[in-house]
Amino acid sequence: MKKITDLQGTFALNNGVEIPYLGLGTYLADNDQDVVDAVKTALNLGYRHIDTAAIYKNEEGVGKGIRQSDVAREEVFLVSKLWNADQGYESTLKAFEDSLERLGVEYLDLYLIHWPVAGKYKDTWRAMEKLYREKRIRAIGVSNFLRHHLEDLLETAEIVPMVNQMEFHPYLVQQDLIDFCNDKGGQYESWSPFMHGKVFDAKSDVFDGLTGKYNKSIAQIILRYNLQKGIVAIPKSVHENRIKSNADIFDFELSHSDMAYLDSLDKGERTGPDPDNFDF
Repeated sequence: MKKITDLQGTFALNNGVEIPYLGLGTYLADNDQDVVDAVKTALNLGYRHIDTAAIYKNEEGVGKGIRQSDVAREEVFLVSKLWNADQGYESTLKAFEDSLERLGVEYLDLYLIHWPVAGKYKDTWRAMEKLYREKRIRAIGVSNFLRHHLEDLLETAEIVPMVNQMEFHPYLVQQDLIDFCNDKGGQYESWSPFMHGKVFDAKSDVFDGLTGKYNKSIAQIILRYNLQKGIVAIPKSVHENRIKSNADIFDFELSHSDMAYLDSLDKGERTGPDPDNFDF
């Protein structure tokens, strides 16, 4: 197990850049005061990792939240993602500049290809390699790439993706993909760790024994599970109490048997699109 310390703890990427292993996701957070306040709140509570994307249409608010926080830009690990319609070599370069302008920053800490658009992601990756070599981005990676996408990309890539951000939770573990990424030197990162809230519905009784045993919420159990598997987590919230609660996971450790139990819940259940059948 990778060492887990506190809210500002990090995992090292394959180029030596440190990525904070717990961050704030901003999916479905409107580009208004809610996202500004969420980012400010998270940073002022000690978070140092903020995740957004062009398709979220809230990069302006995220950038404003960073500037209004008490934290300097260079202390924030800022992530955005390239949307599907912008894939291709020249269009990627332009989309990157557009994201920087909306965010009001001069560089990104991590830039991801949001989805594997067939016939385009190799040219897209060449553009991202160029931006990385020019030191416009500290790390580059992908999102929603299954093993066959990664294998195809690696046939021509000069730089191994440093991150693969995937849907991940106890009902969708994809251990073979995690192992493949680890073997190639790519950091696994989760989106939708709470299954868009489904883990909190009636079937969440599968977690009752753990919440009682550790005196922690379902959300805290699942986030701790992510980190102990060496997976970066970016739970989304615009509510201060939840942002604070999501970070209260550093005073306990799940046992090996409880980690194995959570792994055993895997049934390949997606709450988001299948990367092989997404309507681009």
